Amino acid sequence: MPVLGPERRLLASLSSAPPAAPRLGLAANQTNQTGPQCLEVSIPDGLFLSLGLVSLVENVLVVAAIAKNRNLHSPMYYFVCCLAVSDLLVSVSNMLETAVLPLLEAGALAAQAAVVQQLDNIMDVLICGSMVSSLCFLGAIAVDRYVSIFYALRYHSIVTLPRAGRAIAAIWAGSVLSSTLFIAYYHHTAVLLGLVSFFVAMLALMAVLYVHMLARACQHGRHIARLHKTQHPTRQGCGLKGAATLTILLGVFLLCWAPFFLHLSLVVLCPQHPTCGCVFKNVNLFLALVICNSIVDPLIYAFRSQELRKTLQEVLQCSW
Repeated sequence: MPVLGPERRLLASLSSAPPAAPRLGLAANQTNQTGPQCLEVSIPDGLFLSLGLVSLVENVLVVAAIAKNRNLHSPMYYFVCCLAVSDLLVSVSNMLETAVLPLLEAGALAAQAAVVQQLDNIMDVLICGSMVSSLCFLGAIAVDRYVSIFYALRYHSIVTLPRAGRAIAAIWAGSVLSSTLFIAYYHHTAVLLGLVSFFVAMLALMAVLYVHMLARACQHGRHIARLHKTQHPTRQGCGLKGAATLTILLGVFLLCWAPFFLHLSLVVLCPQHPTCGCVFKNVNLFLALVICNSIVDPLIYAFRSQELRKTLQEVLQCSW
């Protein structure tokens, strides 16, 4: 797959010949360099499957709850629903890869090299596209919240269902197209730089919007405090609560996504350096963090809604 070492490539399971350099990942000689002692965190396949299964269940419940409750059929929840679908695809694609590789290695799954090559290409596009769309919908949710705060009176005229639908369609189409191009031209450095630049742009967008929203919330809190003559306690409460929320939003985003894109950056900057090789050896850990983000996203963006939690309870009761 695009970001994994040679040991997780599908084609490597069919032949004893050394595999080609993996797309968007390490060259074969990058993980076997002699150099400094490195801390390598081993991620068992069972853990990959467990994380993917938890993410799958969570995000399916989010989609089911939004589909069931017509009160949640609004642009904001449509963006949340699409984020859940993207996270679901991230988890499913990694689960499929983790499940298929041992079967190929054990000879339990007979397949011709050409068939596996096509499957490999499909999985590459699925993994890359779902990651791109997940980042896009995180940015779209930030923009939606920003508009709802700074243009509250005009929000429903600005963020309409047709406009949200066009934005969602554009994100999905752009994700499929970009992932296809990335896989087709994986050997170009520009591909890696494009992915890293895209991540930095999304991080900057989210940071600027959420910091601005925090500043507006604190300003509003101070205005209310002056009216009630309780300025200092309110200001402190606003600052602490807002900073905690901002830390959760951006902290989780950075913790889960930054190591993966740091890996891609180092592939471009120092592919042969022994110190960078220590980072490359932990690529599976970085992928596990990306899947963890798919687990945390519903907790941050979906399950905090009382209406959605109520609908989710109804969905679970119906399932029993």
